[in-house]
Amino acid sequence: MTDAKTDDERFMRMALDQAEQAGERGEVPVGAVIVANGQVIGRAHNLCERLHDFTAHAEMQAFTAASEFLGGKHLDRCTLYVTLEPCPMCAGAAFWTRIGRIVYGADDLKRGASRFQDDSNKGLIHPKTEVVSGVLADESAAILKAFFSAKRS
Repeated sequence: MTDAKTDDERFMRMALDQAEQAGERGEVPVGAVIVANGQVIGRAHNLCERLHDFTAHAEMQAFTAASEFLGGKHLDRCTLYVTLEPCPMCAGAAFWTRIGRIVYGADDLKRGASRFQDDSNKGLIHPKTEVVSGVLADESAAILKAFFSAKRS
């Protein structure tokens, strides 16, 4: 295993921990971690129910934490690890932060940002942002499936 792959899995496991915390609190279990120079500078999970705010997605909360940590709004030297493919809102926010990399687990086949891309560019994602998908995708999807299955029963 390469160092980058090992790091991606290690930080994605931290995002999965955040997702589990969200699920335990009745939130849709999505977690996010932002890393700069090998250090976690932001971690969050969905807070939409608690805050009564549809914009309180894990990524949005993590962007705020990371920006506060850095004392600036640009995250071009950072990596966002998130358990579910970002939605268009979060992809748009990622665009404006100029995040350097996005690493996500499970695809969002209904609302994922990649559904809104065209062939000429990256659509909602900043053209300089590297995107890596499928890191611990099975684990990420399993948390979501278990949460929604429990909600339905």
